[in-house]
Amino acid sequence: MTNPTAPPVPATLAPPIPAPRGVTFDLDGLLVNTEELYQDVGTELLRRRGKPFEPELLDRMMGRPQQVSLRIMIEWHGLEDSVERLAAETKEIFTSLLDSRLAPMPGAVALLDSLSAAGVPFGVATSSGPDFAHDVLGRVGFLTRMGFVLTCDDVREGKPHPEIYLAAAGRLGVPPRQMLVLEDSHNGCKAAVAAGAVAVAVPGGHSHRHDFPGAAFIAGSLGDPRIYAALDLARAGG
Repeated sequence: MTNPTAPPVPATLAPPIPAPRGVTFDLDGLLVNTEELYQDVGTELLRRRGKPFEPELLDRMMGRPQQVSLRIMIEWHGLEDSVERLAAETKEIFTSLLDSRLAPMPGAVALLDSLSAAGVPFGVATSSGPDFAHDVLGRVGFLTRMGFVLTCDDVREGKPHPEIYLAAAGRLGVPPRQMLVLEDSHNGCKAAVAAGAVAVAVPGGHSHRHDFPGAAFIAGSLGDPRIYAALDLARAGG
């Protein structure tokens, strides 16, 4: 997989990253722009109840399974709604946004192309449910490209617990320390670090305000040359 044209790993990556043999992606806000859409959904949910969607509340909710994040919303604002009611309302609002606004995040398509060309296995580990994850990945043409899709239904503990990334390493057939995880949220990055994986933070939008302790580095996007360097990967078609 060595490529003489790949850019050198910058000094900021020291200590050296062990050569990853597989990659696991988060989904929302990392591969697709659904985190942005979720923020609009949360804003609308709370607007209907005369409540604000504060940045601090969003920080608490990001990267967690829906049942957990909605429970946090309920407790934060003392709502009388059940998790089930908010989940149904969320689905209704969100579905109306997917048709017109869903899109891959910058650099996502090119990175998947490069991984495929190099024969590096990859998959998804998300806090979302299976129906949603498969629907979204299918809409942007990513579903059939994934070696696996792990969702909240595949684990007992959600992020920031490391369970889902330990399971992802098992699906890749590599020890966690040889798996590169790409995450956009504090909770997701924390889960990857706790699993012993090489975590790279790729914040977008609201998550630029997050801290990412333990991350190898913070990338500007999925097109960041340091990601390609860490994987000793050439850009597809380049």
